[in-house]
Amino acid sequence: MSTRRAVIFGTGGIGSAVARELLGTVDASTAGSRSPDGDSDDWTVEIVARHASLGSAELERAGATFVGGDRRDTALLRELLRPGADLVVDTVCATRGDAAQLLPYAGDVGSLVMISSKAVYIDEQGRHANSVDKPVFAGPITELQPTVHAGDGDPTGRDGYSANKVAAEELLLDSDLPTTVLRPSKVYGVGIGRPREWFVVRRVLDGRERIALADGGRGQDHTTAAAGIASLARIVADQPGRRILNVADRSAPTARDIVRSIAAHLDHRFEEFLLDETAPAFLGLTPWSAPHPFILDTAAAEALGWNPPQYEQAVRPELDWLVETARSTPASRDVPWASDPFWDRLFDYGPEDAALTLLALQQSA
Repeated sequence: MSTRRAVIFGTGGIGSAVARELLGTVDASTAGSRSPDGDSDDWTVEIVARHASLGSAELERAGATFVGGDRRDTALLRELLRPGADLVVDTVCATRGDAAQLLPYAGDVGSLVMISSKAVYIDEQGRHANSVDKPVFAGPITELQPTVHAGDGDPTGRDGYSANKVAAEELLLDSDLPTTVLRPSKVYGVGIGRPREWFVVRRVLDGRERIALADGGRGQDHTTAAAGIASLARIVADQPGRRILNVADRSAPTARDIVRSIAAHLDHRFEEFLLDETAPAFLGLTPWSAPHPFILDTAAAEALGWNPPQYEQAVRPELDWLVETARSTPASRDVPWASDPFWDRLFDYGPEDAALTLLALQQSA
């Protein structure tokens, strides 16, 4: 048994999941497989972020070291990477400039994992996941699917996010760094910054008995367990190279599947209103609603020995974390993710109840 060193940039859901995977504190039933040879090595894990996350204390108790600082601080990068690292997982890298900061350490890093996004993919009309008009794909998307052009605009913009990710990908893949680019979709897990499952969990905690689902709840926008990303990163540590890999759950659950999985884990049952195109436009939208299926093909990752998790199992730790966080939050405050504009109007129950009551009357007439 040997001791190997990992540096993880970012303490959010993905970074924390990688740390748990390497430290051996993850439930294998929810994470997907580990490396094919069993990987019995010990890992020293250093997690880098400007501020400690909600789970930082737990990770430190498990053996991780928290390093306070900015991933974009060149002096800090030199201090962390020049001594050598068997695995570097960068969840922060978002631009060509971010990627360029890593190039001097090609001889010091055994395997680099850059977290990108499925948002880089475009359809025949040039539409991507963040476009106003959503893309239409003929089937599951492989890593050979065309992407947006690399760009250096505002990385927080609708078009700039994916263009900057591609610029970072290309720079790293063209360098001497053994880089694996991972492209996930709709990431979930303990500590994730935008826990989409809160859309259902809060409704359960609020005692909601009815739920509306647009398009009959048939929308498919592939989900990715942070724990699955972590188990794939561990495999990549043993098989460094230059590659792009899609990373997603074994199957792409529909919005209705997701709602039912969450409700079942929380011992709750909703009366479902499966809406069609005649329903009000605002009614029944969920974080997983999609006018056209967006499904990732993960065959390339599986060829390395990776076993994708199943959503209904892998989501359970996050659901327990959401409930625990909500119940431990004082009544005078809100959950940490509530300030995200993403949640605006998603819990506006008044108009929702009025519309559902009218629909119920129409159905009974």
